[in-house]
Amino acid sequence: MADDKPDVAWRVVGGLVGLATAWAARKLLGFAWVKATGKEPPIDPDSPEVSMGEAIGYAVVMGVGMSVAQIVVNRTAKKRYDSWRGLKQQVTPGS
Repeated sequence: MADDKPDVAWRVVGGLVGLATAWAARKLLGFAWVKATGKEPPIDPDSPEVSMGEAIGYAVVMGVGMSVAQIVVNRTAKKRYDSWRGLKQQVTPGS
């Protein structure tokens, strides 16, 4: 670990990638929800007009979908960024 300073450029790029990923994943998951259920995603899952099953299903789909999208995109973006900067990937056990 020669340099423990945070890479400001990566923090900016990573933040922008995160915002874009969240927006795109939300749109894609909403589209998939409509195709799978035939209904628009619930605007307020806490509303009594939304069934408990639908609210929980929507929360699970959004939570898992958003997390998976963030992991995949962040890892890919970091790998590309490090490659572009000429940095070597550090291999850690279990990764």
